[in-house]
Amino acid sequence: MNTISIIGAGIGGLTLGNILKQHQYDFTIYEAAPEIKPVGAGIMMAVNAMQVFDQLGLKEKIENAGNKVHRIVIANESLQPISKTEILELEAQYNSCNVAIHRAELQRILAENLSTESIQLNHSLQKIEKRENYILDFENGNQIESQIVFGADGIKSPIRNQILKTGTIRNSGQKCWRGLLDFDLPEKHHQEAFEMWGKGKRFGFVKISDKKVYWYACVNEKSFGRSVEIADIFNDFDPLVLQLIEATASENIICNTISDLAPIPQWYSENLCLIGDAAHATTPNMGQGACQAIEDAYIIGKLLEKSQDFNTIFKTFQSIRRKKVDYIVNTSRTIGKVSQWERGNSLRNFLMGLIPETMNQKMAKKIIELEM
Repeated sequence: MNTISIIGAGIGGLTLGNILKQHQYDFTIYEAAPEIKPVGAGIMMAVNAMQVFDQLGLKEKIENAGNKVHRIVIANESLQPISKTEILELEAQYNSCNVAIHRAELQRILAENLSTESIQLNHSLQKIEKRENYILDFENGNQIESQIVFGADGIKSPIRNQILKTGTIRNSGQKCWRGLLDFDLPEKHHQEAFEMWGKGKRFGFVKISDKKVYWYACVNEKSFGRSVEIADIFNDFDPLVLQLIEATASENIICNTISDLAPIPQWYSENLCLIGDAAHATTPNMGQGACQAIEDAYIIGKLLEKSQDFNTIFKTFQSIRRKKVDYIVNTSRTIGKVSQWERGNSLRNFLMGLIPETMNQKMAKKIIELEM
């Protein structure tokens, strides 16, 4: 019999495990994959996430494994900046900075801080039933009984589907390639996240360690046929873009459709709570998907300081977090559409350029401020 089970050893589930460990709770994390291995690509841990890692004593480890990013730049196809957001002041205020890192490196750091027996790999949840407690049936034949269950099992969450019976996954109409390679970026780009907006497409890149660069390329699916080569799509962008694409081995490129979750009425049920993408998956346009899962775990930890009653905690947790995650899901969706307009781009770029830096900073502050 488990007291607490966490389904999913992604960044949200592992962060929650670290928070529960800090509060001296027993828990087990169940992960479908047979091993936590280097899949996926780069990820940005914004100042809000890094503040949480600071409180867990992991900030320096993560900074050392990744690359500090002090500004966000949006540019046109020729690398000419449209808008810049400098975050050095905010970094000083919150004593944390943005860190770009390989997703697998981050998962490794979070997992290594937990005991090996608290993570059970090769446990893909097939079925969950509420009886007196929760009965968890895994594909490997194991059955577990658990009093408290956290669903950190992603946008397609079996827990959400089976227990809360809710959730509409929305296709954004965009698909995204993500690539990783060893590359010498020009030095001026070393400490920045750079994104270029074109017609119906955009391309971004960021350094994630001494040698590694992570890039992504998003297109409107209806405008670019299935068989079109990625290099052909971006041949009107600055030569640096083609260099990055062509220098990347095909096995280091992944392609996905971009989706999010329409807001659901409730994230919890008796003795059960969803966190991260299972509750509020967002498109990646603000780099806040995993950061919001980390904030979820942080708020649950803060509430555990005041109460041991998980059902009270779950209700308060949703009321604290709801407004911010809805704002991020909606704003991120809008940014995704605007950044990939197919007409009126010069006007869009001109208007973007008129937004004062102070306004960009204000938006950044709203996102990175922790709510408790």
